[in-house]
Amino acid sequence: MTATLLLAALLTAQPTDLRDVDAVTRLLTALRGTDPAVCTLATRAVTNYGGWWEGDLAMPVPMPVPMPMPMPMPHAGGGIGVPSPSLGPRPWTELDPRVLQAFRGALRDSSRCVRHLSARMVARARPAWAAAEFGALAKDPDTERRETGLVGLGALEDPGTLNAITAALGDREATVRAMAAWALGAFERSESIPPLSRVIDDPAPDVRLRAAWALGQIESEGALPALERALRDRAPEVRRMAVWAIGEIESPKGVALLTPLTRDADPAARQMAAWALGEIEDASAVGVLTPLVKDGEAGVRRMAAWALGEIESASAVPVLAPLIRDPILDVQLTAIWALGEIESRSGVEVLAPALKDRTPAVRRMAAWALGEIESPAAVPALTPLLRDPQEEVRAIAAWALGQIERVSALSALEAVKDDRSPVVRRAVRWAIDQIDDRRER
Repeated sequence: MTATLLLAALLTAQPTDLRDVDAVTRLLTALRGTDPAVCTLATRAVTNYGGWWEGDLAMPVPMPVPMPMPMPMPHAGGGIGVPSPSLGPRPWTELDPRVLQAFRGALRDSSRCVRHLSARMVARARPAWAAAEFGALAKDPDTERRETGLVGLGALEDPGTLNAITAALGDREATVRAMAAWALGAFERSESIPPLSRVIDDPAPDVRLRAAWALGQIESEGALPALERALRDRAPEVRRMAVWAIGEIESPKGVALLTPLTRDADPAARQMAAWALGEIEDASAVGVLTPLVKDGEAGVRRMAAWALGEIESASAVPVLAPLIRDPILDVQLTAIWALGEIESRSGVEVLAPALKDRTPAVRRMAAWALGEIESPAAVPALTPLLRDPQEEVRAIAAWALGQIERVSALSALEAVKDDRSPVVRRAVRWAIDQIDDRRER
């Protein structure tokens, strides 16, 4: 195991030149026979490929709430950066023919990881023979080769191969049926809904799981009846995937389907249901989410607050109010963030006490939220924060006053324009300019 881990580390540190047939041959030789998990890790590192691997699915994980950073501040545009995957030193379509043939030869390798890596490489290059080659593999007498053919067909996304993939849903082997379901999801085409709806009741849990994922990828209301059945699946991972899929579809019709999940005995199911309701962003879900803000699990309360912020309905302001005093900091911050997202003036009174919280992160988030709301009623509460002991709090308070653009804040801003912090001075100068511009208009 130590040797294989060292291999993964070496490949991560020294990416393979995919233009060099000798380097590719050495890579495939090195990967052959390694532990499957290490092989997958190493091949991901070599290609720097960020998508699904070997038909794996990303289990739905609710996105964390981005920490807001207002525009005049350093590192503007907060949130979560997701770097685009780099696919090597040159486009796949320009691969050396010898390199492409090396990958083609490895499509029938004894190593599953090597086969599936090669299938993805060939699909990226899109040679004229790829569809026929993958189609033949998908009909191979060997089960594992049929899997590899479906990996390639899914990655290739050639509409002409949809019938071949659909036919594989009837394969005698569950692993092949599961890969066929994954491949149909990769296409994201509505005509795949009927065959996927049939295998949502497959005897094998992995097939049902991948069918639910695929239906979520298609993002069509036509998939909701099948996903409703999956919500009652005996396998918890299938139920969770069905919740994720309904969230991805983002149809208001999904609110009624998800409502029972908010009362599920499993906290993870309640949390996932809250996430999906936030993705749907329909105001009718506010009432469904209301009981979850009192849930005994902090993760459920936090996700309910996030979902209410995503929905952006003013009716959620009183629902969120109790969470401003939640004992868990992440829940507090998420509730404050949600009030800022909603941008209702009724949120000013709810947020004002948070400006005096002993935790700087709470004061900072509350100032940001009031800046988003842009209500003149917030000026008196924000002004004292211009002299807060924390630099970031002072800076965001200045930004918020600039957002509100009220002349009544000008004298307070002028009084701190020589703040000892350059960050705060920039924010104050920006805010003064905003208010001056308003006066000139």
